[in-house]
Amino acid sequence: PKNLAKEKSVKPPTGNKKKVIPWRLERVRGVIPGLPKRFQAGGKLAFGCGLRQGELFGFAVEDIDAAGGWIHVNRQVRLVRTKPVFALPKGNRIRSVPLSAQLASALKAHMKEFPPVEVTLPWANPDGEPKAFRLLFVDEKKRAYNRSVFNMGAWKRALAAAGVIPPRERGARYLQAAPEDGMHALRHAYASVLLDAGESIKALSEY
Repeated sequence: PKNLAKEKSVKPPTGNKKKVIPWRLERVRGVIPGLPKRFQAGGKLAFGCGLRQGELFGFAVEDIDAAGGWIHVNRQVRLVRTKPVFALPKGNRIRSVPLSAQLASALKAHMKEFPPVEVTLPWANPDGEPKAFRLLFVDEKKRAYNRSVFNMGAWKRALAAAGVIPPRERGARYLQAAPEDGMHALRHAYASVLLDAGESIKALSEY
């Protein structure tokens, strides 16, 4: 009467995980300035607080507690059937992360130059209830960033500017693939810096 392959006890085989080698600080400092000016503070936030890419794209003014020294990760922008939606962070885990005074100043300067934009997207799926948030990071058309477009364009250009990948060859349509150097590398660098500074693994996992 039921498909046994769908039982919770049945687990598919897992592939071999590659060892993560965090970026050195020199590479972090080289890549972030190569991002579009309207997103450089986003790169700093990814490295300074360990946010995932979708969480950066969904980061809003109300998520900042500068006085208390915290940010709150309450949502992400993700693609569902190629349509952007707001949703809870990965694993439905909202969290709070310490915010340094230096990074708080960088966010304040960013908002002065690029005022937050109210963006409305459906919640969880394309047919979900519309939700509006004042996002810190939007594209040139004041829309929520599209992950695919950002990764193929702005992110790869920043990698090329920092010498992580070679410049685009003449006549080539795209820059070289960089599967090991996606934006998640800034999150790994954040973790490595905190561990090196003596932060506990338990606290880091919560952040």
